[in-house]
Amino acid sequence: MSRKKARPQPTDFDLARDELFSHIHRCGVLQATDDQQVEWMDDTIQYLGERYPDLPQARLDELKEIGLRFCRPVVSRPAREEEETAGAAA
Repeated sequence: MSRKKARPQPTDFDLARDELFSHIHRCGVLQATDDQQVEWMDDTIQYLGERYPDLPQARLDELKEIGLRFCRPVVSRPAREEEETAGAAA
């Protein structure tokens, strides 16, 4: 008989992070400008702070940074389009 290990309960930070990613996907913020993303993220982090009042400000700041990094592609869209255009012209 095998015994399953009990999974640790997710922390408030884990729950808030997962909720943030869910909001990012649902709200279309990935297509927004950088300024719009920062404004949206500020509002969303404030909301998450209200939902998870035990999270200290430092953890909320960490969530904001994670969220903003997630919203920004590794290769920017304009740079990718320039590379494709240059490749087609060659």
